[in-house]
Amino acid sequence: MIETFKVSITAFDLERQVTVFLPESYRQGSDSYPVLYMHDGQNLFEDSKASFGVSWGLKEHLEESGMNLIVVGIDCNHEGYGRFDEYGPWVNHTLAKDLIGEPGELGGKGEAYIDFIVNELKPLIDGKYRTRPDETAMAGSSMGGLISTYAACKYPRIFKRIASVSSAYWFNQTELEELIKESDLSSIERFYMDVGTKEGTASVRWQDYIDSSNSVYALLKERIENCRYDIVQDAEHNEAAWRKRVPEILDYLYSDKKA
Repeated sequence: MIETFKVSITAFDLERQVTVFLPESYRQGSDSYPVLYMHDGQNLFEDSKASFGVSWGLKEHLEESGMNLIVVGIDCNHEGYGRFDEYGPWVNHTLAKDLIGEPGELGGKGEAYIDFIVNELKPLIDGKYRTRPDETAMAGSSMGGLISTYAACKYPRIFKRIASVSSAYWFNQTELEELIKESDLSSIERFYMDVGTKEGTASVRWQDYIDSSNSVYALLKERIENCRYDIVQDAEHNEAAWRKRVPEILDYLYSDKKA
């Protein structure tokens, strides 16, 4: 059961589509459900809606598994390089030429984007659906993994379960590591992160992804009791690769919640 609607992001004066997956059991009773917020919502549920024709296959997996979970997918900013800006917590002054072929700056709107989720979208979802407001998680891939890890550091008592998949930590490596060191992450219940061995994108080599994730994991594992890190052999940087990992990711995030 999927519902879609538009929301306004006040800080950006922009409209954005939100897609909400509700489990089949939602219609049949009065139970409340945990909520997982995910980035790049257009790529999550159905191949026909995905940017490159292949989705994470979440709708199929959630329906087949019968997981009692609400998933809220937030479309990325499709305008220009808005995705880099909104998923980058800090401005990057050096990578624009390599990533987009033009000089300039990228990132810096990530804080406002996460504040939108916490202060605008989450209250709307909690008011519209039968949620468990204290059981909130977040997941994303690539730049979405970066911003999910940032959200865990900034709001660890809200986003208690995180999946950071094939993360582009290299975009804000120094700033993120400093934030992790300064953050009290003791309330994080589960943190999943991974990286493939064939993750190279644009000018970023596969080894850059691995080294970047290794460095972040070394910090997180000292601060989060349940922190899992997988290096996935031959996995590339795309939705087809992430789709294969969906069952394992969700199982790790919620295995302790199963009846």
